[in-house]
Formats: sequence, C-alpha cells, structure tokens
Amino acid sequence: MSNTVTGTVHHIGPVETFSSGFTKRTLVVHNGSEYDPLVPIEFKKDKGALLDRLEHGRAVTVHINLGGREYNGRYFPSVTGWKIEAETQSAPARVAAPDADGDLPF
Repeated sequence: MSNTVTGTVHHIGPVETFSSGFTKRTLVVHNGSEYDPLVPIEFKKDKGALLDRLEHGRAVTVHINLGGREYNGRYFPSVTGWKIEAETQSAPARVAAPDADGDLPF
C-alpha cells in the first residue's frame, strides 16, 4: 500500500549536507486541512533532485514512506518522499475551426 500526500507546494528547501556526507532536501506541502495543513517531507540523497522541477503553488501528489527512529528514549517520526506527481500545465487554448462556409464562428 502506498501512502500519499496531496496538496500544493508551500516551500522547497535547499540541499542540506551534513558532515557525514548525508544530503537531504525538504518539501513542504499545504494539504488544505483545517488543522496542521503543512506537511514537511524529506527527500534523501539523489531523490532531492525531484524537487528541481517544482515551483511554489503547484498541485502535487507525493508518494511517501512513514517511519521513525528512537534516540535516547525519545521517538522521532520520519516522512520520506520517493516520487512526485505534479499537475501538468494547463492545456493550450482551443482554436475554433472554420465552419462549412469557411467563416469563423465569431
């Protein structure tokens, strides 16, 4: 079963590189919910490149893995993205074809 988050792009974070060499980027999606509408999603390593084609306000569906880890008796949730489906740009305007007389309909 795949978990997804659907909404609009609220924030695209820069590449963060840690001393260990680990890299990540954060995408924040506004899901339209009344409570806690902002969902931060981490993209690790090369998956961060998926964010290069996005822009603020674009409608997206993000496929995620939910997880977590324990450190010193405390638990930390993790939301990791691995695929983004972005709404396509609007279709080009339709051009009216001439009718049988060769006249345009306007």
